[in-house]
Amino acid sequence: MLKKTSPCRRLPMTSSACSHHTCDYYSSVLICIKLQTLVLNQFNINMSSSCRRPEHSAPPEVFYNEEEARKYSQNSRMIEIQTQMSERAVELLCLPEDQPCYLLDVGCGSGLSGDYLSEVGHYWVGVDISTAMLDVALDRDVEGDLILGDMGEGMPFRPGMFDGCVSISALQWLCNADKKTHSPPKRLYRFFSTLYSSLARGARAIFQIYPENSEQLELITGQAMKAGFTGGMVVDYPNSSKAKKFFLCLFAGVSGVLPKGLDSESADRSVSNQAQFTTQRSRFKNMKGKSVKKSKDWIVDKKERRRRQGKDVRADTKYTGRRRRPHF
Repeated sequence: MLKKTSPCRRLPMTSSACSHHTCDYYSSVLICIKLQTLVLNQFNINMSSSCRRPEHSAPPEVFYNEEEARKYSQNSRMIEIQTQMSERAVELLCLPEDQPCYLLDVGCGSGLSGDYLSEVGHYWVGVDISTAMLDVALDRDVEGDLILGDMGEGMPFRPGMFDGCVSISALQWLCNADKKTHSPPKRLYRFFSTLYSSLARGARAIFQIYPENSEQLELITGQAMKAGFTGGMVVDYPNSSKAKKFFLCLFAGVSGVLPKGLDSESADRSVSNQAQFTTQRSRFKNMKGKSVKKSKDWIVDKKERRRRQGKDVRADTKYTGRRRRPHF
């Protein structure tokens, strides 16, 4: 979590190496540049905007002050985006249907992601380094338990405690250091190793991140695999510069099938700004706007969630959700 990026160091080359291996050296540099370019083109990471990244301006406990924390309870656009990313993270967890789970929210902030976890029936514990953000969460009276802590120092939980972990826009802070005692690789490994221990075997950890470049991706995934995790990166809307989202999907103990990323064709999440008229009647929904359990809307939503999780689901037909007549 914290910190300004330390300046890059260039290793000096000895005169003998320069005289005997000049061709090999420039060839290897050219290959590295080409590989790096391919990776950046694949993920389309805009490095020119790195100067505007919040982790470059101050440590998280300083950047997320009272003024910044209030935005997470007053800015409707920010709340909407946070809720959408939390919903997607829970989908990627592939939790059992209709069964409450005990989840860890790393970098919980003001509790917006925790609100969604509570809404879908799960219990959760949130960890964050910003006292201002946690104060906002307390004022909002969130249902989860809150802990003040630095995730770079590890997760202080007993082994196998959680059924899953979610984290929204927090992990990239560990790739920066503003103290001489802070080493991003060591802090990442400390975090991943303690998180691995606190998860039940077969559980998943989903991190929504904003990687600055390919080196950050390699650093994060390398330390996660070193700690024992398996998995990979899921990229939603890879061809969109604004809607693109990176999700690091990690498996603890048991390797699973990596979910597929969303695209404009497979997901229907966009809301049209034009009024649509239809001859279909609107089905009854409860007071919270959710479809009644076992109704057709409920079944269709459930099947769509499982499709986004990468599971095989039967196609919808006119018989989907139709109630059968009772047999005597």
